[in-house]
Amino acid sequence: MPPVPVRSSLGRRFGSVAGQVFVLQVAIVVLLAAGSLLALVLQSRHDIDREARDRSVSVAQTFAKSLGMQEALKSPDPSAVLQPAAEDTRKAAGVDFIVVMDTHGIRYSHPQPERIGERFVGTIEPSLAGEVHTESVQGPLGKEIQAIVPVTSPQGEVVGLVSAGLTVDSVSGIADRQLPVILLAIAGGLALATVGTALISRRLRRQTHGLGTQEMTRMYEHHDAVLHAVREGVLITDGEGRLLLANDEARRLLGLPDDAEGRPVDEVGMDRRMAELLLSGRVATDEVLEAGDRLLVVNQRPTHPRGRPEGSAVTIRDSTEMQLLSSRAETARRRLKLLYDAGGDIGTSLDVVRTSQELADVAVPRFADFVTVDLADPVLHGDEPGPGADMRRTAVSGIRSDHPLYPLGSLIDFLPSTPQARGYGTGAAELVPDLHDAPGWHAQDPPRTSAILDYGIHSLIAAPLKARGVVLGVVNFWRSQKPEPFDEDDLSLAEELVGRAAVTMDNARRYTREHHLAVTLQRSLLPQDLPEQSAVDVAHFYQPAQSGVGGDWFDVIPLPGSRVGLVVGDVVGHGLHAAATMGRLRTAVHNFSSLDLPPDELLARLDNLVQRMDQEGDGSDPNGGVLGATCLYAVYDPVSQSCAMARAGHMPPLVVAPDGTTTISELPAGPPLGLGGMPFETMEMHLAEGSQLVLYTDGLVEERSRDIAEGVERLRTALSHPDRNPHASRRAVLDALLPSRPADDIALLIARTRTLGPGRVAQWDVPFDPSEVGAVRARAAEQLEEWGLQDLAFTTELILSELVTNALRYGAAPVRVRLLHDRTLTCEVWDGSSTAPHLRYAATMDEGGRGLFLVAQLSEHWGTRYTPEGKVIWAEQVLPTADSDLF
Repeated sequence: MPPVPVRSSLGRRFGSVAGQVFVLQVAIVVLLAAGSLLALVLQSRHDIDREARDRSVSVAQTFAKSLGMQEALKSPDPSAVLQPAAEDTRKAAGVDFIVVMDTHGIRYSHPQPERIGERFVGTIEPSLAGEVHTESVQGPLGKEIQAIVPVTSPQGEVVGLVSAGLTVDSVSGIADRQLPVILLAIAGGLALATVGTALISRRLRRQTHGLGTQEMTRMYEHHDAVLHAVREGVLITDGEGRLLLANDEARRLLGLPDDAEGRPVDEVGMDRRMAELLLSGRVATDEVLEAGDRLLVVNQRPTHPRGRPEGSAVTIRDSTEMQLLSSRAETARRRLKLLYDAGGDIGTSLDVVRTSQELADVAVPRFADFVTVDLADPVLHGDEPGPGADMRRTAVSGIRSDHPLYPLGSLIDFLPSTPQARGYGTGAAELVPDLHDAPGWHAQDPPRTSAILDYGIHSLIAAPLKARGVVLGVVNFWRSQKPEPFDEDDLSLAEELVGRAAVTMDNARRYTREHHLAVTLQRSLLPQDLPEQSAVDVAHFYQPAQSGVGGDWFDVIPLPGSRVGLVVGDVVGHGLHAAATMGRLRTAVHNFSSLDLPPDELLARLDNLVQRMDQEGDGSDPNGGVLGATCLYAVYDPVSQSCAMARAGHMPPLVVAPDGTTTISELPAGPPLGLGGMPFETMEMHLAEGSQLVLYTDGLVEERSRDIAEGVERLRTALSHPDRNPHASRRAVLDALLPSRPADDIALLIARTRTLGPGRVAQWDVPFDPSEVGAVRARAAEQLEEWGLQDLAFTTELILSELVTNALRYGAAPVRVRLLHDRTLTCEVWDGSSTAPHLRYAATMDEGGRGLFLVAQLSEHWGTRYTPEGKVIWAEQVLPTADSDLF
């Protein structure tokens, strides 16, 4: 086997990956050594140059602040004093020159005395402005590195300049002397690098987790991009208080110069408190510092690069913009909350005054310190205001009650120069930032305006209440406690707040107008004065609902035979339609009662009427028909002491016995009016003299806070007292049940029964024989003489003669005559026939047909009513004046 050539072995060694890496590493080390040499030389020169500049600055500043400098500059011959001192200091400090000059650059000292008195070579303008300036110039000694510092007086005025520096040759000499040392160090480093390359490479691979150069470069680029793009300031300082790193956001927030890195943190122009925090090195967590007009949130943690604290890492976050945005958001939230609350708190009722007060209350103190609402006087009555209407102060609200503003209820005539008058006239809101500078407002009432200003009220917004193009009044927002005046944003909020309230205010105004009309209509339709009658003593009460007039009504209707009809009804709904419907039903009850119908028949006819009213209503109009109605009708006879009642869906009546026992009548309910198809039922009961019959509507006993059964029980309890007259019972009922703000109409009718005793009633049966007419006349004359009514004897005899003759001729047995001595004298003739006579006019040659005509002429009223046994024809005569006064 032939031997393996050496070349081939080396080739394999150096051709392998490990060999190539080794050669590459050696080449890199050599290149790094050369580069390091060059870098070290350059760095050395740079450091020496910087040291030369720092030494020049230090020497110049020390000499400028030396004792006697100010006096020397002011002496007659400054050079005589400054030249020796400058040379001694130059030699001691190891600089090449120290030059003292005046503010025009004329030298007082120089290493070359012949140069004294000449102009300084260099830039002195920055130092004249109070700055320390370093530069490299071509001076008398050659290429020089020099520092120029100002000499300032105690008042801060620059009175002279001092320059100190080194020549470039001196600096280069220092570098040349250090070059052998640098070369020796590089040689040692090259030797160590060759040996340690493998170890370092292996260690780097461990520390970088096998990342290559591309990955490391990409990681650095990402780190750099994030560091400078993040919206949070990042600072790194070393243990000596120098700024090592500052990203773009930190520079922006702290106002750092471009050359801030590498300089002490207290010399880069940042805020003093921030610099003190960075130099302290203490731990800070979300600490808020003011830096100029910014609020900065600072976090600081010490760094441990070699296991011990050697600086700090600081993050800075600007909270100024966030607080500004947060403040704006909070302001917007409060305004939205105010408008939201206004939507719920304003307009809870259709009352103009209450709505005005709600508007004033919702704005204090969240928007204004005082709010006044002035409405045109016609608005309070529901009318539309005209131009130039006087204003009435309808609502006042404020943080204090001792204000000097016009009091509630004042009628104010605003002058045309005032913001209120202009706003009322134009419909545009006006902002008065400073009331001290408002002569037109001052002219309104000088003593009062002076008091208002002395009180501390200083700003005003006058916003008109405008709805549907009509200005209803003006809302005044006053500010006193907050020092800042109202602004345009406040004006916009006031306009929106008042604009929302104006719609509600206009609805309340129109409702007030309709309410007044409905009340007027209903009052005209309800009984103004109860008619005179002797059957019952009556107390009554009516109150419309707070939300609007409804259709409740009551009535007392005198009936023939000394009887009385008692009515209570309820029409569903509120407003003009309900009031008008109530009037039609009340009129119908009066008409039907004149027919002397039993209660069930009267309600049946009333039910038919309501059905026809529904059919006649406009189908497209929701208020065209009757939405629903109930009624209770009772007839009390004081002779028999019987009471006949029927109800159509109404609340049952209560009966109070003379001993105070109160019961709820078990009267059959019957359907509400207008349903049809169901009969009504009459119930009769006997009422002892002094009993009270209580009729009412559901508004008295029904309320949201209690059940209707509980209300009826409370009504029964309030009535259960003996020896009460109807008026006392009414007071007790209202005290127990009347709500402060009734949601429905309330009608109450309390009737205490009377009797027409035997001494005022005379009746007898008449045999069914025409010859008995004379006996009837004679007996009637005797009875009238007994009652003291002789003046009515003749007419009464004629009336009875005609009525009895008709009963005997055209009627049927039995026949009975009854005389009632009440407020009128009533003659009644009963017979068993249901055929009613008719009044007719007899011709000249007719022999009959004049009887009822005579009865009608002689009596005040006459008529016919039907009974289960037949009919009754009656006639009433007015009593003589003296006798009628007894009633």
